[in-house]
Amino acid sequence: MTDTTIHRAPSLAYVPAQRAGLENLGIIPMSLRTVHFVLPGGVDDPAKPSGGNAYDRRVSLDLPGFGWQVVGHAVDGDWPRPDAAARDELARTLRQLPDGTVVLLDGLVACGVPEVVLPEAGRLRLAVLVHLPLGDETGLDAAVAAELDARERTVLRAVPAVIATSDWAVRRLVSHHGLAPERVHVAAPGADIAPLAPGTDGVSRLLCVAAVTPRKGQHRLVEALAAVTDLPWECVCVGALTQDPAYVERLRGLIREHGLQDRIHLVGPKAGAELDAGYAAADLMVLASYAETYGMAITEALARGIPVLATDVGGVSEAVGRAPDGGVPGILVPPEDPAALAAELRGWFGEADVRRRLKAAARGRRAALDGWARTARSLAGVLGRLPDEPRRAA
Repeated sequence: MTDTTIHRAPSLAYVPAQRAGLENLGIIPMSLRTVHFVLPGGVDDPAKPSGGNAYDRRVSLDLPGFGWQVVGHAVDGDWPRPDAAARDELARTLRQLPDGTVVLLDGLVACGVPEVVLPEAGRLRLAVLVHLPLGDETGLDAAVAAELDARERTVLRAVPAVIATSDWAVRRLVSHHGLAPERVHVAAPGADIAPLAPGTDGVSRLLCVAAVTPRKGQHRLVEALAAVTDLPWECVCVGALTQDPAYVERLRGLIREHGLQDRIHLVGPKAGAELDAGYAAADLMVLASYAETYGMAITEALARGIPVLATDVGGVSEAVGRAPDGGVPGILVPPEDPAALAAELRGWFGEADVRRRLKAAARGRRAALDGWARTARSLAGVLGRLPDEPRRAA
C-alpha cells in the first residue's frame, strides 16, 4: 500500500494519520481513536488482488479522516483454514492487545477460527468485517462448507458488531446465522470516479475483471462466448491465475476446445495504469459469478461509464444500481444459464438502441456513485458505537 503501513503481526508500530494534513506533521492528535485492523497476509500483494483486499486497503487509508487511527496487522496463513502456526500467530496478535481495545477483524481471518477469537471476545471490543460468507465459496466440499459455516456462525454470534458490504449481505447473515439485526451493519464499497472509457469500437471489446476461480464462473462465460463466435467480439479476462491452478488449467482447456485462444485472453492480475488501460479499452463489462456480496469490479466499470452484463447473484443488483433518471446500466441473467448470457450478447451487438440506452444509464450511474468516504464514515460509525464493555460469548 502506498500511504498506510500494514504491519506483520504481532507488531504494534505507529501508523500515521493520512487526513487533514497530519501526514505532514507526523503526529496523531488526541482526538483520534485507535482501531487495530487484523487482515490476511498478502493484503497489499499486487500479485493477489481481490475486492476484499482492495476494500481493506482503502478503508485503512480513509478511516483517519473520520476519527480513527488504523494500526494494521497482516497475519500470514491459508485463511480461512490455517495451519497451527498461523492460528498461533493470530492468537498472539490478539493476546497482546490491552483490554478494551477496539479491533476490526477481516472475516476471512476471523470466521474460521472461533477457538482463537472467542477467548478474546470477553476483553476486546471486536467487530468482524465479512466480505463473503465462508460457506458461500463455490467448489467447496459439502462437509468443508458446512464446517466453515458453523465456525463462522459461532464467531459472528460472539461479537457485538458484524459489518457486511451490501444490504443483501446483511439480510443473508441475519437470516442464515440467526444474528440480531441491530448487530449487523452495512458499509458498501465506494468507487472513485474515473475518466469516461473511450472503449474500442463501442461494442466488441469485452472485459472481465475477477480472479480466475470457480466462484467467478469464467467457464460459463467461455461457454456463452462459444455460442456467439459469429459475432466480432474479443474478451480480456483480468485477474489472478494462482488461486485455483486446477480450475485455470480446465478453463484453458475449455478455451482450446472451442478454438477461442485468439479471442479470449487470460492476462493475469493488473493494477494501476495497466488496469486503467484495460478499462479504458472496454466496451462492455462481463461477469459470470456464482456468488457476490457486492461486486466492486462492477462499480469500477460504471465509474468509467462502462455498461455491465452480469449474473444476478447476491448483491450484484445493488452494485449495478440505477441512474438518477431510473435507467439501469446493466443486464442481469441467471448464474447457471450460458444461453441467457449468449442471448444478451447478441442483443448487445445487434441492437444499437440497447447499447445507447445502457451507455446513457452507465454515465448517469457514474455520476451518482458513492465515494469511499461514505464507506469509511459507515465503518467509523459502527466502531464508535461498540459497547464500552466487551461482549462475552454466550
